[in-house]
Amino acid sequence: MTQALSPSALLGQTPASSRAVIALSEGSDPRIVAGAIKARSLGLADIVLVGATAEVEAELSAQGTSSGPGLTIQDPAKSPFTSDFSKSFHALRKHKGMTPEKAAEMVQDPLVFAAMLVREGHATGTVGGAVATTSDVVRTALQVIGKAPDAAMVSSFFLMYPPKNATAHSRAMLYSDCGLVIDPSAEDLVAIASASALSCQNLLRQEPKIAMLSFSTKGSARHPAVTKVSEATAALHQTRPELQVDGELQFDAAFAPEVGEKKSPGSSVAGQANVMIFPNLDAGNIGYKISQRLGGYSAIGPILQGLAQPANDLSRGCSAEDVVEMIAVTVLQAQNAGS
Repeated sequence: MTQALSPSALLGQTPASSRAVIALSEGSDPRIVAGAIKARSLGLADIVLVGATAEVEAELSAQGTSSGPGLTIQDPAKSPFTSDFSKSFHALRKHKGMTPEKAAEMVQDPLVFAAMLVREGHATGTVGGAVATTSDVVRTALQVIGKAPDAAMVSSFFLMYPPKNATAHSRAMLYSDCGLVIDPSAEDLVAIASASALSCQNLLRQEPKIAMLSFSTKGSARHPAVTKVSEATAALHQTRPELQVDGELQFDAAFAPEVGEKKSPGSSVAGQANVMIFPNLDAGNIGYKISQRLGGYSAIGPILQGLAQPANDLSRGCSAEDVVEMIAVTVLQAQNAGS
C-alpha cells in the first residue's frame, strides 16, 4: 500500500481548475487566523474570515499581517450580502416556521453566514468548529447547505496518519463514523461504508479496503451487535460487489497482517484495511482518540461526507496546522465533487 500524502501535500500536486474560496466561520480565533495565513501562503485557497471586522483585523495585526487579496473579511453585521442572505434563508426555512425577522437575526451568526456564502456561490466550502460544537456545525450545514441528492445520509470520518517512527505495517487510514452517527443501523453502516470508500479514493488516493469492525471476527461471538455488522457486510457484498469488504472483524484482524491471515485467511482486506468502519459512535470516537494519543497518529477531522457542498468541522482542541489541513480537505472535496 503506497504512502498517503497529507491533504495539503496532495492538494499541492493536484491541478486546480479554478481558485477555491474557503469561508472560516470563526475568523478572529488565533488558530483560525494562523491557519488562514499559512493556507494562503501555500496557495491552497483564497480565505474569507467571517466575524466582526475590528476583532478579525486585530488578530491579523497581532500575527503580523492584514486583510487583502486572498485573505478577506466578511462581517455579517456590515456585509453587502447580509440582506440577500436573510431573504434566501427565510425562503429556505419558512416551511419550518422561519419568519423574516428570525432569518435576519440568524444570518448574523457567523456559522450560518459562512454556510450561506457557500450556498449562494460566494465560497467553495466552509470550515468551523474551533469554538463551536460539532452539533452546531453539523446542524447549520444540514439546514443551509443540505444533503447531496445522491447521498443516503450525512456521516463523518477522520483521516489518520501514522507517526514517523511507526511500525512497518502502519499506514494512513480512514476511520468512520467517529463524530456524528451515534448508533447506526445495518443499513446506515452500508451507507457510511459506501461514502467512506469514495472519500478514501478522493483523499488518500488509494483503493479502499474496508473492514467492518466488531468485537467478533467471523462469528467468534454471538450478539445482536455482531449480527448488525455481519448483516451490513453481507449487504455491501450484494449492493457494492466492486468494493473490497470484509467483516465482521476485530481491529487487530483488520490491521495486523499476521493476525488477519490467522483469523480471516485468504482475505484481501484482513490485515490490510485502510477504511475502518466502527459499529457505533462510542467505538469510533474512543478508537480514534486512542490511536491519536497512544499510537501517535495524526487525526484530521471530523470531516463530513454526504453534503451537497463541502462543510467541515474542527476539533475544539485543534491547532493552526489542523486548520490548514482541513482547508486542504475542503478544497479537495470540492474539486472531486466537480470532476
